[in-house]
Amino acid sequence: MFFAKSLKDRADRELEDWVAPDCHGLNFFDIDSSLKSLMEIYLPQDLREHMTPVYQNLGEVVGNRLDDLARTAERHPPVLHPRNARGKDEEWIEFHPAYQEMEKIAYGDFGIHCMSHKSGVHGWPEKIPPMAKYIFTYLFVQSEFGLMCPISVTDTSYGLLEKHGPKEAMDKFGWQMLSQNMDEIHMGAQFMTEKVGGSEVANLEVTARFEDGQWRLYGDKWFCSCAGAEVALVLARPEGAPKGNSGLAIFAVPRHLEDGSRNKYRFVRLKDKMGTKSMASGEAKFEGAVGYAFGDVGAKKNPGLRQMMDQVVMSRLSHGVRAAGMMRRCLNEALVAAQNREVFGEPILEKPLLRRQLLKMMVPTEQALSMFLNVAVQLHKSDQGDKDAERLNRILTPLLKFRTCRDNVDVAGGALEIRGGNGFIEDWVNPRLVRDAYTGLLWEGTSNINALDITTRAVGKVGAHNDLADDLKKRLTETEALPGQFAGEMVALVDRARGFADEVARTENETLARQASNALYHATTATLFAEEGTILGRQGKDARRLLLSRFVRDHHLKPSDPLVVGETEFEIEAGNRLLSDDLVTLEEATDLLQI
Repeated sequence: MFFAKSLKDRADRELEDWVAPDCHGLNFFDIDSSLKSLMEIYLPQDLREHMTPVYQNLGEVVGNRLDDLARTAERHPPVLHPRNARGKDEEWIEFHPAYQEMEKIAYGDFGIHCMSHKSGVHGWPEKIPPMAKYIFTYLFVQSEFGLMCPISVTDTSYGLLEKHGPKEAMDKFGWQMLSQNMDEIHMGAQFMTEKVGGSEVANLEVTARFEDGQWRLYGDKWFCSCAGAEVALVLARPEGAPKGNSGLAIFAVPRHLEDGSRNKYRFVRLKDKMGTKSMASGEAKFEGAVGYAFGDVGAKKNPGLRQMMDQVVMSRLSHGVRAAGMMRRCLNEALVAAQNREVFGEPILEKPLLRRQLLKMMVPTEQALSMFLNVAVQLHKSDQGDKDAERLNRILTPLLKFRTCRDNVDVAGGALEIRGGNGFIEDWVNPRLVRDAYTGLLWEGTSNINALDITTRAVGKVGAHNDLADDLKKRLTETEALPGQFAGEMVALVDRARGFADEVARTENETLARQASNALYHATTATLFAEEGTILGRQGKDARRLLLSRFVRDHHLKPSDPLVVGETEFEIEAGNRLLSDDLVTLEEATDLLQI
């Protein structure tokens, strides 16, 4: 938990030595004891042993060179040049060399965009499974969040193109989307949003016309991230198609045609965003751009929105992982500051109220880590044909996106506050972490959209909450050495969370959708903590996640009176153990649960 960064002895300090350092210069994998311990549960041994040196390499890059580049790239955002030198409306986007070097690290060196689509990346003989791939995302975003959008969309766009797209498009540029050669790579993008709305796509007006034997797109897209991508998947309505969702189709639109000329769409301006400043988002105008249709589309019912939702679901998972990584960076920054910032003669880490604040940051950070690893494992099983895992992920994925992106905002704000006034200064990483944290609340559906997806669809239509509750209860009752009384209490709370979600869905009570989603998320993560802590403790390793399970239970799944001074013995004793590097044995954790 604690890192080899501390201030000099008081007698040896210069004036500037009184300012607490940040995490820059550390290896972000090596310092992450939680990740390393959970890899033993969620990754098969051969995969874990093969990937550990790669993660260590990435952790070193992320904590050093990538961290430097990310700070530079944010200070020098992309610039749109609307015309070429001769005055032609053929815009180009200028990226700072720091951003281009980050692209080289992500795409060229580590192949994050392609590792789940082709074998051999990092010497692994098969496609790298999701639980290993998303650890790359988790580590990378601890220094650079903006670029992860293009990385993720290139990954998911290729997946969509491979699954639903036309062979002609795959043959022309699909292979380039998997390239790690920066001179030939085709990065991907997804253009959906228009001025008429974001989440409500039924009114989209960009039109596709079949002219001279090919589809051409006309109209404006309002918010297009990854603006410099070579391949954009665009949601449009074929001319004559019905109104509403059923009239929408997907078109793969290359930035350049086969003769090297620009396709007929251009960006009229780039967005001046609050966060993700390193990455270009803009407004695109389609003026007859050639597009390759996904399927036999036209003046009839089209499957475009349903197909595009495959990509949206994967993007939601990616956002949950990104939130987990960003929270880890925020927690690490807060811990380093708390260890090294002195107030009234001692580090602020020793102050009881500050310790409580750190625990309130630690719990959601650890929840996000356990949750995304579990979702990734279920995704891997689903990809192999496991229908039970597919049903579980129908509810787990929106739960991950819904809660982690909200928690990320609070954790980022808490880290800034712990650093104090310096956290408000752009010399430090905290302002960027706060700005970028808000992005996750907006992209791929707001909190309300995800909560309604959970209650009205995953619960109300699919009944996936029953699958989830059965899975959680099985974990609680079959985990050997999990304290029986605690397991029994958790089983009862899982049933209550299931019943509450069921009632909210059945009565169509939208005002409680977020409350029901919270209950399911906390029941899930408390169960995962209990299982993980017990498994590790039984192996003679650290069982501290059992303590985290009770924190979630007490603060998120049980009633409390805010005007009563409650019993704090467990919180103090368990907090001391969680804020220490000392191993927590299963026996110690079991004893603490009984306080």
